[in-house]
Amino acid sequence: MSLLRPISTAFAVIVTFGFAWIRLAPSYEKDWHVDPKDATAAAGRYVVGSQGHVPPLRLSGTPTEILSDLDRIAMATPQTERLAGSPAEGRITYITRTKVFGFPDYTTVAAERGGDGTLLYVFARLRFGRDDMGVNRRRVRAWLAELQRD
Repeated sequence: MSLLRPISTAFAVIVTFGFAWIRLAPSYEKDWHVDPKDATAAAGRYVVGSQGHVPPLRLSGTPTEILSDLDRIAMATPQTERLAGSPAEGRITYITRTKVFGFPDYTTVAAERGGDGTLLYVFARLRFGRDDMGVNRRRVRAWLAELQRD
């Protein structure tokens, strides 16, 4: 009897359970709904903030108005759901999953009064792996471009 078949079967089972874990792993608010102002840029992360890739965005409007507009944009993104927060709270965290395998990325946005406008902070990061191949950067930039068009 060949060992190839049992090894192939075991490998398939392990891979299946791995992808099931990625798709079904719980996301706890306490772990992911963090203040984006404290975030730092690193591999697999895209940060709009004082220690990020770009400084916080200064926008006109109240924090609640800015976050309401951004919430509408984020919730229109495929495979995106709200994990925690609200515009009224001043901070929202979203989970956006890849289409095929369901890898989760977490994006937290926060807004606060800053001078004569509102400062917007964003912290987008992956959960599994080391490199997101620029996915978080592209998504955040698309959201911010649409927000600034409104």
